[in-house]
Amino acid sequence: MDNIVNKEEERSSGIKPPDFPNKEAIRDEYDRLLYIRTYLARELEKRIFKLISAVPSHPTRVKARVKSFKSYYRKYLRQLKDDVSEPPHITDVIGIRITSLFLEDLGLVENLIKKHFQVVEVEKKGMKHTFREFGYDSTHLLIIIPDDITKVKGISNDVTAEIQIRTILQDAWAEVEHELIYKAEFTPFDAPLKRKLAAVNASLSLADIIFQEIRQHQRKLNHELKIRRGTFYKKIEDSTDAILFSEETPLPNEAPSSVKKEELVSSYSFSESSIDDLLVEALSAHNKKQFDEAISKYSQIMDMKPDTVISSLIYMHRGMAFFARSHYEEAIADFSESFRLDPTSYKAAYYEGIVSSVLRRYPQAIDAFNKSLQLNSFQPYCLFRRGQVYYHLEDYPQALGDCESALALESFAAALKFKDLILSKLKM
Repeated sequence: MDNIVNKEEERSSGIKPPDFPNKEAIRDEYDRLLYIRTYLARELEKRIFKLISAVPSHPTRVKARVKSFKSYYRKYLRQLKDDVSEPPHITDVIGIRITSLFLEDLGLVENLIKKHFQVVEVEKKGMKHTFREFGYDSTHLLIIIPDDITKVKGISNDVTAEIQIRTILQDAWAEVEHELIYKAEFTPFDAPLKRKLAAVNASLSLADIIFQEIRQHQRKLNHELKIRRGTFYKKIEDSTDAILFSEETPLPNEAPSSVKKEELVSSYSFSESSIDDLLVEALSAHNKKQFDEAISKYSQIMDMKPDTVISSLIYMHRGMAFFARSHYEEAIADFSESFRLDPTSYKAAYYEGIVSSVLRRYPQAIDAFNKSLQLNSFQPYCLFRRGQVYYHLEDYPQALGDCESALALESFAAALKFKDLILSKLKM
C-alpha cells in the first residue's frame, strides 16, 4: 500500500523516476565481445613481450587481462551519465601489466611503448600523493591497439587498451592496496593504521631505490673489472709472447717500488667506506695505472678481515696489480694465497702459472697450469700458455698437443702463429 502511495505522490509531484540501465542487455553485449577482446589482449601481450625483451634486466612478466563483467559493470555505473541511452566509453576493458625488476627499467619500457604504439593518454599514479599518503606508484598508458591486430577480427574503429608499468614491489603494493582498500571500499580513518600503511609503502619505495643503487654500483664495478681484465691480459701477452718469439729476450727484472710494502696501507687513511666502495676505488685506480694506490686499497680491504671467499678474490686482484707493477714475487705470493684460500679458484692457479712462466720458472709454471686445468679443462688460453712452457722446455710434441687442444676450443691468432712455430721446430 505504501508503494502505491509513493508512486502516486511521485506522479502528482511531477518527479520522474530515474531510468536504469538494462543489466542483462549490457551482459549480453559484454559476452558477445569477450572472445574478440580476449584475442586482442593476447596478441597485444605477445607483441609487447617481444618488444621489451631488449630491456637489459628483462621485465619479470607481461600479463594481459580482460576486465571481468563484475568489474566492468561497476565501472559502467560509475561513469554512466543521466542519459542511459548513451553508454559510457570504458577505455581499460583490455589491460596489459608490465612488471620490471628495477626503477630504471620503467622509463625504458615507457619509451619503447611510446615509440611503437599510438599513446593517447599518460597517467602517473602516485605523483600527487604527499609523503604521508600511501597510494601506489605506477605509470598508466592508454594506447590504440594497432590496426593489423584488430582487423583480423574485422574491427575498424579504434580499440584502446591500458598498459600499466610497475616494478615488482610497486605491483605487490598495488595488489595489497586493491584488496584492503579499493576492493573493500574502505579508507582507514584510524591514524595509527594510516601510519602503518604509509610505513609499508615507504619501505617498499625505499627498497626499490636501494635495489636501483645496488644495480648501478654493480654496473660501475663490472665496467672497472672489464677494463682491468683487458689491461691485465695485455700485460700477459706482452710478457709471454715476447719470450716465445724472441729467444734472446732477457729475464724480466722486478720494477723498483715507490712505496714500501709495509707502508701500502698506512699511507692511506681509513674511512667508513664499505668493502664494495673500496673495491670500486681500487679497480678505478688500477685502471688509471695508479698501481701503488690500487695495491693500498686492496690491502685496506684485507685489513678489514673479510671472509675467506672475499679474501681470495682480493688477493687475486692485488696480485694483478703487483703483476702490472712488475712486482713478480709479490704477484706470485698473492696468487698462491688466493688459491690456498679458495682451492676451486682455477683462475688464481692460472695466474700463478703465468707469472712463473714470465720468470722462466717452467716446472713451477706447469704445476700451476696443471692445477688450473684439473679444475677446469676447457680453458683455451691456459692450454696455450702451458704449451708455451713445454716449447721452452723443448718438448715440442707436448707443446703441439696443448696448442691443438686450445685451438679446438677457440681459434685465435696467437695460437695459430704458435702452431706454425712448433711445426717449424718439428721439421728441423
